Amino acid sequence: MRAVVGIGNPGKKYQFNRHNVGFLALDHFAEKHHLKFFPSKYEYYYTEGEFEGNSFVLAKPTTYVNHSGIAVKDLIDQYNISINDLLIVVDDINLNEFDFRLKKSGSEGGHNGLASIIYLLNTNEFPRLRIGIGSGFEKGSLADYVLSDFNKTELNKLKETFEFTSGIIRAFITGGYDSCLSEYSKIRNQLKNNIKDSNGS
Repeated sequence: MRAVVGIGNPGKKYQFNRHNVGFLALDHFAEKHHLKFFPSKYEYYYTEGEFEGNSFVLAKPTTYVNHSGIAVKDLIDQYNISINDLLIVVDDINLNEFDFRLKKSGSEGGHNGLASIIYLLNTNEFPRLRIGIGSGFEKGSLADYVLSDFNKTELNKLKETFEFTSGIIRAFITGGYDSCLSEYSKIRNQLKNNIKDSNGS
């Protein structure tokens, strides 16, 4: 069993916030594969499935971003999931908008949701798929920025990103981190080649 957790805030008020890009990525993945989220008796919405004999659970915490670790801890305890079989999908102000990066471990990078997960799991050795939301905000206005909505143009652009991240998530489900990393590297090389072609080089 593998688990993929998107980070975000519950409720329509926050649905299209930049901070909710983890939720949005999982929603895109679920819709692509005809999955539906349901409330659990714990503090997350979830859906289960199986690809190529590999069972998985997707989860969206209802704890709000700053307390994401509570839901993640409940999830891995409930499903008896090892840390290596957990993938966190999260927004990142340190990446350009619509960019994405895969890491096997690391610090919270200033993200309170990751800090909560690291604290409650007592480790930072879990994979995370980071999706860039940019840093177009003035000093002191970070909270307002991450809680601001994507506009329609940005949401359409995000769909392109989510097509790539959906492939990465599926690779994680079917083959774990190594398979996930291989798919990620393939996509990054493909994007790099596309940029070269568009520049005529």
